[in-house]
Amino acid sequence: MADQTYDAIVVGSGVSGGWAAKELTEKGLKVLLLERGPNVVHIKDYKTATLAPWEIPHRGRRTVQMLENHPNLRRDYVLNELNLDWWAHESDSPYVEKKPFTWFRGYQVGGRSLLWGRQSYRIGDIDFEANLKEGIAVDWPIRYKDLAPWYSYVEKFAGISGNKDGLPQLPDGDFQPPMPLNCVEKDVAEKVKKAFDGKRLVTIGRVANLTQPLEGRTQCQFRNKCSLGCPFGGYFSTQASTLPAAKKTGNLTLRPWSIVTKLIYDKDSKKATGVEIIDGEDNKTYEFNAKIIFLCASALNSAAILMRSATEIWPEGLGSSSGELGHNVMDHHFKLGANGIAEGYDDKYHFGRRPTGFYIPRFRNVDGDKRDYIRGFGYQGAASRSGWSRNVAELGFGAPLKDALSEPGPWSMGMTAFGEILPYHENHIKLSKDVKDKWGIPVLEMDAEIKENETKMRVDMMNDAAEMLEAAGLKNVSTFDGGYTFGQGIHEMGTARMGRDPKSSVLNGKNQVWDAKNVFVTDGACMTSAAAQNPSLTYMALTARAADFAVSELKKGNI
Repeated sequence: MADQTYDAIVVGSGVSGGWAAKELTEKGLKVLLLERGPNVVHIKDYKTATLAPWEIPHRGRRTVQMLENHPNLRRDYVLNELNLDWWAHESDSPYVEKKPFTWFRGYQVGGRSLLWGRQSYRIGDIDFEANLKEGIAVDWPIRYKDLAPWYSYVEKFAGISGNKDGLPQLPDGDFQPPMPLNCVEKDVAEKVKKAFDGKRLVTIGRVANLTQPLEGRTQCQFRNKCSLGCPFGGYFSTQASTLPAAKKTGNLTLRPWSIVTKLIYDKDSKKATGVEIIDGEDNKTYEFNAKIIFLCASALNSAAILMRSATEIWPEGLGSSSGELGHNVMDHHFKLGANGIAEGYDDKYHFGRRPTGFYIPRFRNVDGDKRDYIRGFGYQGAASRSGWSRNVAELGFGAPLKDALSEPGPWSMGMTAFGEILPYHENHIKLSKDVKDKWGIPVLEMDAEIKENETKMRVDMMNDAAEMLEAAGLKNVSTFDGGYTFGQGIHEMGTARMGRDPKSSVLNGKNQVWDAKNVFVTDGACMTSAAAQNPSLTYMALTARAADFAVSELKKGNI
C-alpha cells in the first residue's frame, strides 16, 4: 500500500468533512479524506437527476419490497426509488432504539451534502448566550463575534442566497440575491407584518442554492431535483464545491469504503497518532497515521468513533472523562403547523420549481415576549397551486377530466414549525453490547425523547401558524400535528459538546477534544445547544475556523 502517513486525516466527507478537506489542503497539508461508503462522482453518478418520470420503473415511488426492506427509511419521505442507494441500509448498519429514534444516514462520498434541505441560517448571541442566562446545561465557549467572520467566509464560497432582514435573532449574512416570494406569499407577508405590528416576518428561505454563477457552478435551474444530485452545481455539496477545491491543491487523497473503527491514541504524548479502518469491500484492517485528525462523520457516528477509542485508558472512550460523551442529544422537533386556501389568485401562477420556501424567524421569547416555555421556533412553508395530480371527484374520467386537469387548481399555503430541543443530559446514545453491524462493529443504542418544554412549545407552534394564516385572510384554515419521533428533523447534535471546562464538556472552544488536543470534532456533535435554525451553516463555519486554528497550532508545534 502507498505511504500511510499524512499531515491530517479527515473522517467523513459530508458538509463538515468536505470543508475540513478543503481548508486543510489549501493551507498546504497532505490530507487523507476517509469515507465509509462508495464514491459518488459529480455528474457521472447522478443516475436519476436528468430522467423523466416515465423513464423510471416505478415513477420514483415506493415499492412493496422497499417497504419491507427498509423499516426505518419508510417512516418518512426519504424512502423512494430515485436515490435509495444514498441512504444507509438498515440491514448493513442497524441500530437499537431504546426509545423511538429515526436515524437517516448518508453513507457515500458527499454524505448528506447530496441530500440536505440546504436551508442555511446563522445563529446569534440569543442562542450562544441562552444556556448561561437560563442555567441550562453548560455555556457555549464562543459568542457570535467569534464565528461571524467565518460565517461570511463560508457563505461566500458555498453560495447562500437570501434576504437581509435586520433581525438580531437571525443575523444577516453575505448573500447572493434572494429568490422571490410568489404572489400569495408576498401578500401574506404584508398582512402578517401589519397584523402583528412588524413582530412577525415572512421572508424567503436562506438557501444554499445559487442565484448567480459561482466558481464554475451554474445558478439554480429551479428543477427541484436537488436530492438526486445537481449536474449544474446549483446547490452546495461536497462534490460540486469543497471536493474540487481540495483536489485542485494536489494535496488530497480520497479513500472511499473506509469504515473507521477507532482512533489510535498514544498515552505518553496524549495525542491520537492515527486511525484504524475496516475496508468495506475486502474487510481487511488498515491503519493510517497523521499529525491531526478531524472527526466529521456526523454527530452520532463521530461520538461512536470516540467511544471505541482509547478504551484501555477511558472505558467509555476518548473524550469521555467529563461524563458527557454521547449525552445531550438534540434535534429539531417539528411535523406540525397549519394550512389554508388562498382565494382571489386564479389568474396568477409561479415560476418554475423554486428550491426553497418562505421562512418565519423565531418570534417567541424575544423582544419582550414571554411564554411558559423557554427558547423558540421558526416556520418553513410555501404557497402553491395544485397541479394535474389533484383529484377532481366530480369529473372522474374522459374529456371532462382532461380539460379540468389542464388548468392548475386553487392556491393553498402551508407552514411547518421547527422548534428547539434543549440539551438534556439524559438524552443519550451508547454502544450496544449485543448488536453489531455487517462489519462486526458495535452499533449505537438510542435513548432520547422530547420533554415538557418542547411539549408546551408545540401548542404555540401549531396555533400560531393558524393565527397567522387567518390574519392573512386565508380560508378553511386547519392545523395539523403529525407527531414527532426523535431524529426525524435529521439535525442530530450535541453528543460531544463544546464547553469551557473539561469536567463538563468533550471539546474546548476551538473544537479540540480536551483529552487529545490534535483531535477536532466539527460536525453536529460539537453543538452546545440547538437554536431553532437549521444548523449546517454553523457546522461549516466552525469547521473552517477550527481548521485555521489547527494549522496555526501545528506550525507552532503545539499539537
